[in-house]
Amino acid sequence: MRYIEQQAVVKRMNGRLIANNIFKYLFLAATLVALVALVILLYRIVSQGMGHLSIEFLTNFASRFPEKAGIKAALVGSLWLMLVVAPTSIILGVGSAIYLEEYAKQNRITTFIRMNISNLAGVPSVVFGLLGLTIFVRAMALGNSILAAGFTMSLLILPVIVVGAQEAIRSVPNELRDASFGMGATKWQTIVKIILPAAIPGILTGSILALSRAIGETAPLIVIGVPVIIQFLPVGVMDTFTALPMQIYDWSSRPQPEFQTVAAAGIMVLMAVLLFMNSIAVIIRNKFDKRY
Repeated sequence: MRYIEQQAVVKRMNGRLIANNIFKYLFLAATLVALVALVILLYRIVSQGMGHLSIEFLTNFASRFPEKAGIKAALVGSLWLMLVVAPTSIILGVGSAIYLEEYAKQNRITTFIRMNISNLAGVPSVVFGLLGLTIFVRAMALGNSILAAGFTMSLLILPVIVVGAQEAIRSVPNELRDASFGMGATKWQTIVKIILPAAIPGILTGSILALSRAIGETAPLIVIGVPVIIQFLPVGVMDTFTALPMQIYDWSSRPQPEFQTVAAAGIMVLMAVLLFMNSIAVIIRNKFDKRY
């Protein structure tokens, strides 16, 4: 009887090991497919755009001649856009998360609000573009300015920042809160001195991912009427501007094959900006990880 039971155990273990190996190689294949697609994409962009990437490309304005086309106005416009989007979305997003997690009562209303915030994170970006066109461009008469585009992009990424900040705040151990209250700290002092510093790594991760989405979005900018080509640099938030995604979209849609090379160079600049933003987030996150 013991021999039969041992054989049954061995048979079951062999089946489990086979299933484990099957799923392991399936997951490995899925990872390799994603990596291969990424490598091919990067190789094509770099091979096409490296020849056109130069100082002149970064300092010239857009042109109808591919050899003279530059990305100066779009690059400066994207930086202006981020100067509006970053503080607006992070302050509103983190503030909303703090209220929902630390102050709001846990009832059906707050549950309904949380559920709808999560649903808004999956709404197509063109819908936020229509909302921005209705409220900021027409109702508030901001036109196709940097401020109108920044507020529109802030609405787009706000749900992502709120959800990420909620998860980061929720991950702070309750023992830290209880210890702070036990030392006589108020609710606000506990949030500022204990909760936020401990949650900053998670908040920054979600915020940078959201800002990376905002700087690469094209649909909302098209809807609110951001021009494709301008021959001047904006000097204030009420000025008209263009952005990197708009400029790349225009170049890639042109029939001349030379503009495909110019578009690839623009994509490389956009990727460099994204890597720079992510590097800053990693540095700040590592600093606070060592502290807490």
